[in-house]
Formats: sequence, C-alpha cells, structure tokens
Amino acid sequence: MSTGGLIATDLVIAVLAAAGWLGGGAAAAARRRPLALGLALFALLATLARAITVTALARAGWWFAAEKILIAAPLSLAAVAVAGPRLLRPPVDIRSVAVPLLFAGYAQSAALLVTVLHGYPASAGAGLLAVAGVVAATTISWRVLGTRPSRAAYRAALVLAVGALVAGTGLAAAPGATSGAPHHHEYRDARALGEPTRRFTLTAGTATVNVSGRDIAAWAFNGQVPGPELTATVGDVIEVVLRNRNIDRGVTLHWHGYDVPNGQDGVPGVTQAAVRPGAEFVYRFRAGQAGTYWYHTHAVSDVGVRMGLYGVLVVRPAPATGVDVTVAVHTLAGLPLPVPRTEPVEAAAPVRLRLVNTDDTTHRYALAGTPFRVAAIDGFDLREPAPLVDTAVLIPAGGRYDLVFSAPATPVALFVDGRAVYATGTAPAATAGWPVLDPLTYGARSPVPWPRFDRRFTLTLDRGLDLHGLLPRYAHTVNGKADPDIPPQVVRLGDVVKFTIVNRSLVVHPWHLHGHHVLVLSRNGSPATGSPLWLDSFDVRPGDVWEVGFRADNPGMWANHCHNLPHADAGMTLHLMYAEGEARIGPPLHVR
Repeated sequence: MSTGGLIATDLVIAVLAAAGWLGGGAAAAARRRPLALGLALFALLATLARAITVTALARAGWWFAAEKILIAAPLSLAAVAVAGPRLLRPPVDIRSVAVPLLFAGYAQSAALLVTVLHGYPASAGAGLLAVAGVVAATTISWRVLGTRPSRAAYRAALVLAVGALVAGTGLAAAPGATSGAPHHHEYRDARALGEPTRRFTLTAGTATVNVSGRDIAAWAFNGQVPGPELTATVGDVIEVVLRNRNIDRGVTLHWHGYDVPNGQDGVPGVTQAAVRPGAEFVYRFRAGQAGTYWYHTHAVSDVGVRMGLYGVLVVRPAPATGVDVTVAVHTLAGLPLPVPRTEPVEAAAPVRLRLVNTDDTTHRYALAGTPFRVAAIDGFDLREPAPLVDTAVLIPAGGRYDLVFSAPATPVALFVDGRAVYATGTAPAATAGWPVLDPLTYGARSPVPWPRFDRRFTLTLDRGLDLHGLLPRYAHTVNGKADPDIPPQVVRLGDVVKFTIVNRSLVVHPWHLHGHHVLVLSRNGSPATGSPLWLDSFDVRPGDVWEVGFRADNPGMWANHCHNLPHADAGMTLHLMYAEGEARIGPPLHVR
C-alpha cells in the first residue's frame, strides 16, 4: 500500500475507533448490554489496529506519524487502560462502564482532531488542548450520567481542564518565529537591456467570449481567452505593456516557468503593486531560455486565472520550422478549452505539440496514431528521449510537455482526459487503458551537478486550523503554518539548495517555485534515473516525498507555493528570500 493509502486508511480506522468507543458508551448508558460490549470490542480492535498503520507511517517518514506517536498514542493507551479492563470482566450493571467507554471515545476523538485540525508538526499546545477536551468532556459525562465524582475530584478535573485549555490556547496562538535576515527586495530590476525587439500590449478587462456556442462572462486579455500567444526568438528583448481596463481587483503578469529577473515576476506585494483600473505596467526582459511557457495574472490569481486571464509564451531557438502547435488546456465556467480542431498535416512533416496545463488540477494527455517523443518538460530539453507509443502523460497544474513526431500519412489525434482536442483527421482511439509515462525514468541519465548542498529545507504540506488571523480558518499549511505566517527560506547568492517536499494531506499539491527551475533528485526514496528533470511545476501526491535541488542564482524575493491556486490563496504560499552577504562561487545552475 502506498503512503497516501496508509494515511487514508489510518484516518478511517481512527474514525471507526472513536465512533465505536462513543457508541459503546452511549449504549451502556442506555443499558443495552450486548450492543455496548460489541461496539466496545470493535473499538478496542480498531484502536489496536492503528498501531499497525501508525508504525507503517513512521517507517515512511516521521512527518507522517509525529502527532500520532507523540499525542494520539498516549491518548490511545489511556483509552485502552481505562476501558479495557472493564471489557474483560463486564459488571452486571453495564451502565457503570458508560463513563470509561466514553472517556476512551473522547480520547480517540481528541487524537483524531489533532491530526485533522493541527497536523504536523506535533506541538505541546495541541497536546494540551486535546487533554483539556478529554478531561472536560469526561467530567461532564460523569455529572450527566449521575455517577458524580467527589467534590475534590471534580475540582481537580476542572483545574486540570482549564489549565490545559489556557496553556494550550496560548501556545497554539503564539506567533511563530520569523527570519530577521537582511535580504535583497526591490520592485524593479535596474539592469539596462537595450531597445525591445518584440513589443506586445495586453489589456485586461471583462469580456463575453463564446465557447462551443455558449456566451461566457470572462476576464480576458485583449478580449480573448486565452490571451494572445506571445512569441519570441532567443536573444530578443521582450517588452509587454499591461493595461487594466476594468478589473477592479487588479492584475499583474507572472511569466510561469520563465526565470525572469525578480522585478519582472509579477507578484503583487512582493515584486510590484497590482495594476489598478486605468493604470499600466511595463515588463521588459531578455528571452534567454527557449521553450514553452505561459503567463497569467498573479493578483487574486485563484479567481483571475480561472476567469480567463492567461495566455501562452513561446520562445524558440530560431525561426519556426515544421508544424508548431500550442494546446493550452483550461476550464472556463465549467467548459473545457480549447475547442477541438482538425488541421491536415503533410506526411513526414516534423510536428511539435506544445501542451500547457493552465488549470488547477492534473490532466491526462494521450497522442494516438503515431510514435512520439517527449522532447522537453517545463521548457527544458530532455536527453535522448526514447520513442513512445500508446503511452499517456500526466501534466500537473502549470506544467508543460513538448511532444514531437514525424507526421504519418494516417490521422493523428491528441486526447485530453479522453476528449479529442487536436487532430490531423478522423482518428478514433481507445486511450483510457494506456500506461502513464514516469518522467523520472525516461531518457538518458546525467550526474547530479553538485557534490554537496549549502542549504536544506523541508516543506511538510498539510491542512490545519490557522489561529493567527482575525478569525480562525481551516487552511492549507506548510510546516503547520499558513501564509503570511510561514517563515521564508533564506539563501545566499550561489548557495546550492535542497528542498524536501512532503505531502501528508489527502489532496494533490502541484508545487511551483518562482524564478528557478529545480532538478529532481528523488521521489519517495527512489532516485531519478532518467534524463535530468529541471521542473518548475510538479505534482506532490498524498504520501509523496520529493527531493529537489537548485543553485540560488536569481536574487530577489520569490513566491514558492502550491499551484492549485485556491490552495495557495488558502495559506499554502511562502517565499524564498536572498540574504545579503558574500555570494558563493560555483558552477552554472544547469546546462541546457
């Protein structure tokens, strides 16, 4: 079973254990002896079964089991110690075991809530709040069921519950540590680039666009969704004038996957202010890296991108030859884009399909009718990619794959999640059963370019209750905190940096670091054995542990976040920050 499966299984067993203890206690209070004993025995077995799943999770990594071992395990032992002996020799009056069984249920429920509401890392505050809840609920049950404790015991329980509640709340709500390291942070890049050789103007505004015969209210660049495709050749100086006609919440342009200077990155509040209605902002950068990229607003991006503020950026090493097709997949008001199209292609013509996933979720792509190679991922060419046939590829949110092939005389079709979106003719195919390419094992291997790492960071992705705002919220968290309370990752120019990214939640988090591509080192303990994978977007699935590295060679302050944009808006955003100080000297970041 995968680690993600273990996480889900352990959660289900924890729910069943808590429900069994509580149900047994309620049945005992109602003097329903057989039901009470049956439910309690089931709960006892479920509680013991958790020892197996928690042990397996601990073997997968401390991140997956920390609070289960430090908080849930003591509470579970207390539950078994109090309720277990009563099950071995049940009294004649089954009602007398109601409170011990309920205590066990409260203990299991508190442990479950620590996982669901707090997660990683385990903390003294969460443990104290759990104890407070168990003691308070048990004391109330004593009084309600008529088996009242002595006055001294009642006062002691009350003091313990209140003390644990106050201390736990104080620890849970205390502000986390933030980095006080001095850092470079400028809105604009000061380097002179010379006169632009490629000029574009993008005007953001509300629009009505037609999709498959339906008029859709959208936000659009230049009145169209997607926005205009921007193209350039390596060496060009690109200038884009962004104007906001009437998007009240503001707009920016983030060049997704393009490692621009920090001042051109388009993150409001970090590299620039959002462009308000009637205003404009000029972006200028040199096209130094060929490949398939895309642009989108980063102002209220979870809404803006979904509403249509996105487009494609293609930088070619030389003027285009052959057939070059861009397929940007998006969901607009529940309708899939692009609209299917058929374009005949001359036999033997070289074809490059540039596949771009602009949605928040992974899409499955299948090219039927011809062998093909995956020539590039996220704008970086792969080494010696082998021909593939009857093989699908999964592209994460924000990711791009370039597929190349020589057009056969017979039709070819590209399917996205089973829907034909591009074809050279009628080419029906059943692609649902095709295996999926693992890019970590595809292509020719090359040694990791660094002998050591200067900085190491672990990002543990989870969900939890964020208590640091005006109102509590259930947030997507990194290391137990939500934006803006996640401490930044501080590096120096020239550092070789290693990220370990762990997903202990039950949903996929497509991870995206601005301003840098990262080299995949391993996934779930298995080293990458194929072509070097320099990615800017990759899916961290439930239970996954990714190790990636990069050289810090692009100074500034950079967003580092989940590219399921509602997750980022709900807290899963932090920043990579360059500290002031002497730069490290080392080899180039990567070799193209």
